[in-house]
Amino acid sequence: MSLIVIAIGGNAILNPVKGNPKEQQELINRTCREIARIISEGHDIILTHGNGPQIGNILAMQEECGLVHPQPLDICGAQTQGMLGYSLQQSLINVLSEIGIKKEVVTILTQVIVDGSCGSFENPTKPIGLYYPEERAKMMMARGIKMIHDKKGYRRVVPSPMPLEIVEEIAIRKLICEGVLVIAAGGGGIPVIRKNGLLIGIEAVIDKDLSASLMAKDAGADTLLILTDVENAALNYGKSSQVDLHEITVSQGEQYIKEGHFGKGSMEPKVLAAIGFIKSGGKSAIISSLDKALDALVGKAGTRVIAKS
Repeated sequence: MSLIVIAIGGNAILNPVKGNPKEQQELINRTCREIARIISEGHDIILTHGNGPQIGNILAMQEECGLVHPQPLDICGAQTQGMLGYSLQQSLINVLSEIGIKKEVVTILTQVIVDGSCGSFENPTKPIGLYYPEERAKMMMARGIKMIHDKKGYRRVVPSPMPLEIVEEIAIRKLICEGVLVIAAGGGGIPVIRKNGLLIGIEAVIDKDLSASLMAKDAGADTLLILTDVENAALNYGKSSQVDLHEITVSQGEQYIKEGHFGKGSMEPKVLAAIGFIKSGGKSAIISSLDKALDALVGKAGTRVIAKS
């Protein structure tokens, strides 16, 4: 029986256009049915998820309300872990029961230690949340909120430091040994630093794929499966010369990153996460789409990263 860490994107569990609770639950149920199919094949699972759309909505609600004091980013991240963990946990219990599998499912509120001196705190570059028109963005920037502009409008940018250590790692491994399906490090985990021996939350957003890679290494997982909205990583993505990648070595992946083939906030961290897992001794790292998850595990779909040819 193999242990697989599955990382699913935030957009897989929230319609980015409408995103009402009913639609979100329908997407979560669809996601959980695919995960249940993998479990039915005899695999143990650690599940993690993104939170980009969800944390963006929480920030927007805080900004629009004005009646209560806004919460810091680490607290907002914790809110998404609880909200999405609840929905995923409940759905997984239900869909597994439907196919005759009785399995405990637990969500762990997960803290992830980052380097508080990381350069991303001085120069935040990770865009999160909604797009804003120029007038509204200028008002937000006047309040000290850092923003960037692209073709769609202005977005908030925040620090995104590398994950160094998962605080609840031992608890996660104990639960896995007991046969529990664990949901952990949602949204990349709640970013914390150690100061004078104490854990302290810090305002940042951690890339969930990089945290998934770290968690897979720590848990001794056989496979890291990163599920997104495309079946393969590709060179020249979106162009007439696009080439889908089916298998790449670590060195090829690193070279493609240097050449700028992968989107900074989309495919690049997924390839980096896969490379990191293989370099740490992991057996298999795969990037694919949710509906091709089972095919990807048996080599019939997705992009597989290997140590060398």
